[in-house]
Amino acid sequence: MQEIDSAAQAVYRIMLTDHRIGVEGLMRKLGLTEGQVRAALDHLAALRLLRPSDEVPGEDPGGLRPVDPRVGLPALLQYNESLQQENQLRFEEGQAAITALLAEYRDESASEEDNRIERLIGMTTVQARLEELTSSISSECLSFSPGGTQSATSLQASRPLNSQALGRGVVMRTIYLDSVRKDRATTRHAEWLTELGGQVRTVPALPLRMIIFDRSVALVPIDPANTRKGAVQISSTGVITALVSLFEQVWADAAPFGAPRERDEQGLTRQEQELLRLLGRGYTDEAAGKHLGLSLRTVRRMMADLMDRLGARSRFEAGLYAGRRGWL
Repeated sequence: MQEIDSAAQAVYRIMLTDHRIGVEGLMRKLGLTEGQVRAALDHLAALRLLRPSDEVPGEDPGGLRPVDPRVGLPALLQYNESLQQENQLRFEEGQAAITALLAEYRDESASEEDNRIERLIGMTTVQARLEELTSSISSECLSFSPGGTQSATSLQASRPLNSQALGRGVVMRTIYLDSVRKDRATTRHAEWLTELGGQVRTVPALPLRMIIFDRSVALVPIDPANTRKGAVQISSTGVITALVSLFEQVWADAAPFGAPRERDEQGLTRQEQELLRLLGRGYTDEAAGKHLGLSLRTVRRMMADLMDRLGARSRFEAGLYAGRRGWL
């Protein structure tokens, strides 16, 4: 996302009234260093809000002239929106590709073509394999943990193996749902992991549950809708590469666990944005809540708050008003 920082904003405002002011004049008026002014000018030029004076008839060559904000700012807004749409499209394409691959490997006839795919039936079998893989991991563990909060007992039971792995210098990166930030047991567990060197981030929604060991073996559910059926262990290089790529993409957009949840220029949290997007795609309140790791009651409370902020009396009106405000 292309943003205009405070220094660049101040420089742009002054140059709109006096584009010949020069670097020294900007330094005096704004109390900035020469390096700060030049960095702001470079930033504005990169955003196409300044252009060389020699492109303007009658202007002296070598200077910079501000683009009319009625032209430049809408163009920048449109560019930012296109970037956001491209990022969302890439994310959805990645999810679709992973879903297609997993569907192929859920087919028993396709999964027996070589020894790179193994089906683990039932949670007891999966838990035993998790312990085995965690004990032998040497460098890195990447994981998606959707589904909302976990019990304190379950989190406590995972600590010995996690502690041993971190003690061996293993890099552990975990992504939870934003909804777990309000759960005390998960918060304490995340703090514990962080203190030992682990890294924890959150996002509004995750595509599936998975764990990747040393970028060579991955465990994913046989059925993402019912993880108790068991898991598929994958060691196929192509699939692992795709899963790691998906993880890195989600990780780049995730928020560190201790950081406050930010709101966009419309005042929406990422969780609220995702809820609107899911409902706009036809999800029921219950399905959206499951995807976000939220209770049905919480989803309805969030939606009532959004409708109040939009001044909408119905879900239909809320969708119309959200679209007009650029919330969708």
